[in-house]
Amino acid sequence: MDNFQIETAQNISIQQQVAGIGERMLAFFVDICIYIAYVILVMLSLSGVNISSEDEWMYGMVIMLPMFLYHLLWETFWNGRSPGKAAVGIRVVMLDGSNPNFSNYLIRWLLRLVDISFTSGSVAIVTLLLSGKGQRLGDIAAKTTVITTKGKVKFNDIIYSSVEENYQPVYPQVTVFTDNEIQNIKTIFYRAKAKSQHHIILKLASKLKVVMDIETEQKPILFIETVIKDYNYYTQL
Repeated sequence: MDNFQIETAQNISIQQQVAGIGERMLAFFVDICIYIAYVILVMLSLSGVNISSEDEWMYGMVIMLPMFLYHLLWETFWNGRSPGKAAVGIRVVMLDGSNPNFSNYLIRWLLRLVDISFTSGSVAIVTLLLSGKGQRLGDIAAKTTVITTKGKVKFNDIIYSSVEENYQPVYPQVTVFTDNEIQNIKTIFYRAKAKSQHHIILKLASKLKVVMDIETEQKPILFIETVIKDYNYYTQL
């Protein structure tokens, strides 16, 4: 599984964990199973209904339209996920980690015909292998990718923050926090970082600056890491 670093508009550097081909194929398989279940359910529901030849097209539309728009509607209204993607733990995001707009979802959905439908997925697989950022043609055109949302945070990463022997603290103001508060800061920070939730990191950094009554040019991630280290430095003296 590949990783790549992004720099958001808020100057937050985040390591994205790209969804693997296996994960995307599994998500596709789950969605296909839902297609089949939907068709079977509709056919059973209509089995006792007398349909004239003039109305067949209308019933065909009832069956086919939701399937045709399946990925576009699910991803647009469910934060970049289809049921298959949600089951596997992956979702569509912009290359800067933000949520796509409808136009981005529309572009990748339209190019799905080339990537998957007309070529049985061969174009998508080749492009995914070559792009390095988990992108098929639709993603490249829409400037999106698919990432895993299953980032794990190790217990030791949350509880402990190592401080080098010759470490020089930057913010003595960290002593305004209590042990419980700094623990909550660590938990929020590491979870947000693991899940690429840069908006949470940005808000957390802003809140810390207000509480500590400081201004700094440090980027949000480095700033929060420094605050945690500084607290450990002063409390371990």
